[in-house]
Amino acid sequence: MARRRKYHRRRRGRFAFLYKLLSVLTICAVIVVALTMFFRVSNIEVEGQQRYTREQIVETSGLKQGDNLFLMNKFTAAERLLKDLPYIEEVRINRSLPDTLIITVKECGDPLAFVQGDTAWLISTSGKIVEKRAASEVSDIPVIDGMELLSPTLAEPIAVSTANQTRYDSLLTLLSALEDAGDMENVNAIHLDDASALKMEYLNRFTVVFNYGSDYAKDLRSVAAVVAQLQSNETGTIDLRYDDRVEFQAGK
Repeated sequence: MARRRKYHRRRRGRFAFLYKLLSVLTICAVIVVALTMFFRVSNIEVEGQQRYTREQIVETSGLKQGDNLFLMNKFTAAERLLKDLPYIEEVRINRSLPDTLIITVKECGDPLAFVQGDTAWLISTSGKIVEKRAASEVSDIPVIDGMELLSPTLAEPIAVSTANQTRYDSLLTLLSALEDAGDMENVNAIHLDDASALKMEYLNRFTVVFNYGSDYAKDLRSVAAVVAQLQSNETGTIDLRYDDRVEFQAGK
């Protein structure tokens, strides 16, 4: 008798486990069916765009009305936007129940140009290649020279040789500092050809000389302080290579 009772208890235990498993699977199936049948996208909003139209962004993302709000792949859509619309640097895709998708993009500011042969590669301040043009078409865009790009590819970060790594790192740090300071529009050119110093043409009036690997945010504050003390018609060189002083030499 004892053996029979133990056997029946084991059977009831197995059935209880199977019942719980079946219940979980049923609930999961109901949830999947509900997600599939309901929460369809009927509205796609786009925020933050300037260079691209709403229609361009929606079409490139691959998202469309009728997609399931929860089962569609946000990450694939974001990757498409970053690759096919290079001026876009950041993408967020959020759901707003019951039926809205919100695509928020951040586009890069005005680019700078690397000219190699007959080709100009336009880059963002983060170093992403955003456009390819003929060299003759960038006369109004600040030019970066003195460093060769390796296998430049649209929508990819710039790459340089190991020998140019310090210049590359310094360039991106300077560009970031300029963007943070809201000073990019005042840059006319950046020169990396001198191994001992990084030079920037500024405000169409000054040559600013930096050390590689410097604290560029601090340096830019020093530049602003010097410029504020000068007359609007004065030109010259602002040299920031010294620890204890900033030197200004009048005249181009």
